[in-house]
Amino acid sequence: MIYLELFWTFLVIGLFSFGGGYAMLSLIQSEVVTKHAWITAEQFTDIVAISQATPGPVGINTATYVGYTITHNMGYSDLASIGGSLLATLAIVLPSFLIVLTICKLYEKVKHSSMFSSLMKTIRPVVIGMIAAAAGILITPQNFFHWSSWLLLAGAFIACKYLKANPIWVILAGGVIGLLIY
Repeated sequence: MIYLELFWTFLVIGLFSFGGGYAMLSLIQSEVVTKHAWITAEQFTDIVAISQATPGPVGINTATYVGYTITHNMGYSDLASIGGSLLATLAIVLPSFLIVLTICKLYEKVKHSSMFSSLMKTIRPVVIGMIAAAAGILITPQNFFHWSSWLLLAGAFIACKYLKANPIWVILAGGVIGLLIY
């Protein structure tokens, strides 16, 4: 039964998410932590951190790790938990895949339409709001009030913005520094 619930939950998230992986995070958190209480807020924050550090889109990585964690927490074997991660991943990707496939077929017909342009302009603020909501979810009392979190944020910002450091190296350095501090 959990497989069906997991598939349906991530299918709906994939269907109603606009703006990429970071925009999906608030919907994923709302469903799996708040609504269904399948995992804790701390587990979700850890999953997002791992998802950001691994290659690939953060929303899809998060769905994969959440699917695994949920089934594993419910006592399923490692192999069955891998099935949960595959189902969550497929479900979150499937709507976008089908929508993009359809849009590709229809794009040539609507690309010069004023209604299409208006729709795209309307969606932009929604995407910005969803990304801001995702950032807000990741702020917990444990990391918001800790001086080292703010120091890491400032250092990463300065390294990327002013020193033009490669973000991959900044993430790796932040991970190492975080391990040393915490």
